[in-house]
Amino acid sequence: QVQLVESGGGLVQPGGSLRLACAASGSIFSIGAMGWSRQTPGIERELVAQITNAGTTHYADSVKGRFTISRDNAKNTVYLQMNSVKAEDTAVYYCYANIDLKPYWGQGTQVTVSS
Repeated sequence: QVQLVESGGGLVQPGGSLRLACAASGSIFSIGAMGWSRQTPGIERELVAQITNAGTTHYADSVKGRFTISRDNAKNTVYLQMNSVKAEDTAVYYCYANIDLKPYWGQGTQVTVSS
C-alpha cells in the first residue's frame, strides 16, 4: 500500500518561513514527478510547484521567487521551502507523486499565515 505523508504545516507570521515535507512509503518501484498543490475554501485547487525526477521545476506565478521545491530521491521525499509567506498563502497543502505510473495524493497539511 503506497501512501504519502506530509509534515511541517502550521501557523507562521507574514514574511516568515515554513518547510513542508512529504514522504512516500510502501511498495514503490519508481517515482516520477512530485509536487504540491493547495486548496482554499471556495477556490479551485492550485498547482503550487512541481519537480520531475530529473530535477526540472515548475512554479505557479504566485509563488515564484518565494517558494522552492526540492526532492531527495533516496528518501522518496519532496520538500517545499516557503519563504516571505503572505496571508494569501493560507491553504491546505497537498503533495502528490506519480508512483509506478499512478497518481497518489497526501492527506493535506494546513498552513496558516497570520500575525
